[in-house]
Amino acid sequence: MELLGSTRVTVNKDYVYCKVDDEMVLLGMEDGIYYGLNPVGAFIWEEIKEPKTINQVRDAILAEYDVEKEECEQDLFELLHELAEKGLIDVEDDG
Repeated sequence: MELLGSTRVTVNKDYVYCKVDDEMVLLGMEDGIYYGLNPVGAFIWEEIKEPKTINQVRDAILAEYDVEKEECEQDLFELLHELAEKGLIDVEDDG
């Protein structure tokens, strides 16, 4: 699966999640597995509760955190790819 800046992502509605302090805990209703996201991951999860392009998510991170654009993109794509592989997010290519 190729992720591009124009790719739209959103949380998978089959997962229950809650914020614990500044982190996010996710529970898969089908597999019963818990997943945890650090504060930045939790920020991203909050951003994609409604469908957004990866570029929109990147821009929100850049506005919120002191991080270089290249590092932000690399880390964001890595996280989203991992979340997609685990079925935690839905991915739709607009292009």
